[in-house]
Amino acid sequence: MELLRKLYKVYSPSGKERAMIKLIWNYTKRITGTKVETDAAGNLYITKGEAESYPCIVAHLDQVQRLHSKDFLPIETGEIIFGYSSRNKRQEGLGADDKNGIWIALKCLEKYDTLKLAFFVSEEVGCVGSGKAVMDFFNDCRFVIQPDRRGYQDIINEIGWTSLCSPGFLQAAGYKKFGYKETRGMMTDVQELKERGLQVSCVNLSCGYYEPHTDHEFTIKKDLMNCLSLVEHIIENCTDTYPHQTEILDRRWRSYDEFDEAVDEIFALLDQGELWSVEDLYYMYHSVFPQLDMEDYRRIYTEYYNLNKIEYGEQKL
Repeated sequence: MELLRKLYKVYSPSGKERAMIKLIWNYTKRITGTKVETDAAGNLYITKGEAESYPCIVAHLDQVQRLHSKDFLPIETGEIIFGYSSRNKRQEGLGADDKNGIWIALKCLEKYDTLKLAFFVSEEVGCVGSGKAVMDFFNDCRFVIQPDRRGYQDIINEIGWTSLCSPGFLQAAGYKKFGYKETRGMMTDVQELKERGLQVSCVNLSCGYYEPHTDHEFTIKKDLMNCLSLVEHIIENCTDTYPHQTEILDRRWRSYDEFDEAVDEIFALLDQGELWSVEDLYYMYHSVFPQLDMEDYRRIYTEYYNLNKIEYGEQKL
């Protein structure tokens, strides 16, 4: 966990990722056979080895949290890691969204002879880095994996009504052996890459962080390690190229801005302790958020109660 603790200690808010870039650059230089490049936006591109095709992992460099004291430390208690400032006697967010993804990428870089990585700036403020990414970098990639999803069991195959991957890739990935299940997700870099013309399958994976974007964020190490094991399994077993032509399933809205706003509103309502059904939520808010359908409200409702089970220790560890 030494590398993970180093990543957590680096404060990297959107637009100020220089310290994180420096850490990754210096860490990568010591790994034989790697080439590190950057672009005008500040994104990092890493290639290891020579191959006709490469597995590829991407993650983002920035975090949301504003609190990060000079004495900030990641604290490990059994299976859980959280951030804490002794001087201020308060919990502070780790930025595990998406430092967990960075950690997985770098661990795989150490292990495998051929691999590509891309690290993007300013994902949290609208996928700025991936929106300016050098797309030619991905021309010889077999698939693209982004570990950038809270929780422990989601494999995202669709974001914002944009399909991400082929059924053949999902079958080859063997995700069910690791307790994962297919679901839809929210805006992140792989969606941006697909909409900019990425021609291979990609997915976003839960990687063991919880309560992202808050100062109560924490990581469950077991879930992080399970994600790493799944990523390694995909790299070792998905040796073909998995082409996938982006299919825009519904272009009612390209981003999840309205969905995010609805999540905030509905979570605040449910926090008041009243018992509401999915149907109640739909009839209360459908005029406010007309682009959301009943399935969206069902997803928000389920996500809220799943998060509260985790908070009160009901998740099976």
